[in-house]
Amino acid sequence: MISVSETAKIKLTQLMSEEGFTIGQDFVRVGVKSGGCSGLSYDLNFDKATTETDKVFEANDVKIVVDKKSFLYLVGTTLEFSGGLNGKGFVFNNPNAQRTCGCGESFSL
Repeated sequence: MISVSETAKIKLTQLMSEEGFTIGQDFVRVGVKSGGCSGLSYDLNFDKATTETDKVFEANDVKIVVDKKSFLYLVGTTLEFSGGLNGKGFVFNNPNAQRTCGCGESFSL
């Protein structure tokens, strides 16, 4: 399961609305792909549909979709949002990551 902090929910709601998606109806697609300075990087998009290999669940009134392969890397992760002058944007607090890069956008196990 992936958790969504209140600040991330607020920002996701805003961004989804701006891009023509509806929170609670459409999905936030979270995934992992090869790349980044630590070997794996996070992928975050909005989606209106699911596939047979997706796991679907809800966290803090946000519908999350994760493909089965990515789910193994993301179990227990909390999606947060860090704003302000020194904020990074969306941040993945992943307890499975053994090492992360300085920007927090990639990790390794």
